Amino acid sequence: MTVTMKSSEQNLQVFKTSAWYDSLANYTFPTSFMKLNEEDKKLIIEGVCEGESVQGAIHRLNGAMKIFFGSKFVSVDCAAPTDTERFESKYGAVISAESAWRFLALSEKVRKSVASGNSDHICVRPYRRMSRPKEFRLFIKDKKLVGMSQLWLTRHFRRLEGVKERFWKKASAFFGEVSWLLPTVSSAVDIYFTASGRILIVDINPWGDPTSPLMFRKWDHDWDNNGGVRIIPPPIKVSGDVKVSF
Repeated sequence: MTVTMKSSEQNLQVFKTSAWYDSLANYTFPTSFMKLNEEDKKLIIEGVCEGESVQGAIHRLNGAMKIFFGSKFVSVDCAAPTDTERFESKYGAVISAESAWRFLALSEKVRKSVASGNSDHICVRPYRRMSRPKEFRLFIKDKKLVGMSQLWLTRHFRRLEGVKERFWKKASAFFGEVSWLLPTVSSAVDIYFTASGRILIVDINPWGDPTSPLMFRKWDHDWDNNGGVRIIPPPIKVSGDVKVSF
């Protein structure tokens, strides 16, 4: 019988970007951090976007953002503001600290993460427009890489058919290099294959709900015999004399 540990039963603190970054900095995007004090947290939780009360936080956030040139991607430890209108239109790219703070305060995902205690840092990375077919989730169970899934389940990406096994081999080699640095023996690690051939860690998630198993459908799964790499299959083409009744 397979026992799935819910993430609520795990120590979620180890999945904070600020917690694992020191060990895995060479395998992820350069990141700077701004520690949230209690007043900062209160302002984010209440969705306060502007005004005199947020000026101190914005000043400190500007210091964290000045480390990198150009556009940045700003999140908190365990949540990115992907549920905001700006993310849809700008893919999360921000330039000013004022815009970044507003982006975070408007995100329900971010507010919930801060309110629950799962996030106590703002994380700043250089902005990078990532190609969705190159984003995957690795499934690591009891110190073994047991599966890999296409991360964005929006559609079938034809280009993945010819490279998926090569990606799997690269991911296996990457896991062999970083496995001893991961914060837990079981996790779901989001990665990105760069154009230069590197693999970069985007995020580390708890094993089990509410993390999505993506193409594996469920966590109660025979991972030992049904792992490997999974992508959305191509659409089925129907030909011949097809009769449809309603």
